[in-house]
Amino acid sequence: MSDDLTALFEALDATWPAASKVPAGPWMLREGRGGGKRVSAATARGDWREDDLSAAEKSMKLMGQTPLFMIRPDENALDAALAERGYTLIDSVQLWSAPIDRLTDLKLPRVTAFAIWEPLAIMRELWAAGGIGSARQRIMERAAAPKTGILGRVSDKPAGAAFCAVHGETAMVHALEIGSEHRQKGLGGWMMRCAALWAADQGATRIAVAATTENTGANALYATLKMEVAGHYHYRILNAESEDL
Repeated sequence: MSDDLTALFEALDATWPAASKVPAGPWMLREGRGGGKRVSAATARGDWREDDLSAAEKSMKLMGQTPLFMIRPDENALDAALAERGYTLIDSVQLWSAPIDRLTDLKLPRVTAFAIWEPLAIMRELWAAGGIGSARQRIMERAAAPKTGILGRVSDKPAGAAFCAVHGETAMVHALEIGSEHRQKGLGGWMMRCAALWAADQGATRIAVAATTENTGANALYATLKMEVAGHYHYRILNAESEDL
């Protein structure tokens, strides 16, 4: 991977952190505690052999987790080996990125979006309604500062919530959720711009976000903001019928 893409993955990992990370031979194992795939997936950190895959599977099962790997660019051999072992491909994801000043060129409309930490109760309610429950909200709590929540409003009503944290010079936006009755009103774009304005004040020079390829609405939003796809990743899971990680 390029240095820029490596830095994006490092920011993704740091700003949405697992409950714990365990180096194990050629792998980095993650304990997710119900927080989703990104904080539960193992990643390669060196050369590996077939026996190492078996050891990683055993370790993840001992952690009470379904064996799950994140496959990043240039990891075709790992992808093929897992497919051969019966792992199913799930959640193809795009990493969007842009220079921070691409989203700081407009002034926010009055009372449209605010950077707030700690999150307000209504923000937690908006996240929960969108499937971002307590386990994922705990990820935000354990992320290192600088970090903030973003509250979006439509017609003077709370309508959206997001989370943003900075690692190095990269600001990553996570958990952008707009209430169903408030979508298609342009709020997501203003919330991304609010995150960029806040992040610029923290010294960030780049803003980024991850979205599954199936999330057409989110991808359309980031394209409209003139962000660019900087990289891709996906997961391989041993049992695609497993409960949501």
